[in-house]
Amino acid sequence: MEPVNEAAIAWEETAHGETGFRRKKLAAAAAAQWADGDAGGPALGCSLYELPPGKRSWPYHYHTGNAESFYVLSGTGQLRASEGEHPLEPGDYVACPAGPDGAHRVVNDGDDELRYLAFSTMEDPDVTVYPDSGKVGVFAGSPPGGEAERDVSGYYERDSDVPYWDDDC
Repeated sequence: MEPVNEAAIAWEETAHGETGFRRKKLAAAAAAQWADGDAGGPALGCSLYELPPGKRSWPYHYHTGNAESFYVLSGTGQLRASEGEHPLEPGDYVACPAGPDGAHRVVNDGDDELRYLAFSTMEDPDVTVYPDSGKVGVFAGSPPGGEAERDVSGYYERDSDVPYWDDDC
């Protein structure tokens, strides 16, 4: 087992409206050095994020099957959580349990880049709920942030419903 240095990992960029960040999947890079893709705990994800001033992370959401946590390295911002907003500064650690009480979104309302580590339990399957837009994301075969192909994946209106016996299935 050799250390993986973040400087050797390429940034992945996400930009869509108010959402904008750079991400390095540290756990995925560590897992890649093992033949079976197991970095000593495939059920633990870790990514380094850089969030520019005025930008936000993923849309406000919670996972039904995964817990997430964040550790702030530098910069300042806000955590939007189920019970309200909380300031973030270097050294802060936030644990977001699975379920509605763990709903979250990180916002950089400071003047400098917000740099933090995000950890996830990487459980499969998972359903991600987006309260603001009324959507759900469904993931099976690989959890959100996972590298493997998924058997089922998609985003749907939360209130969409079809009868079980529709078309005699």
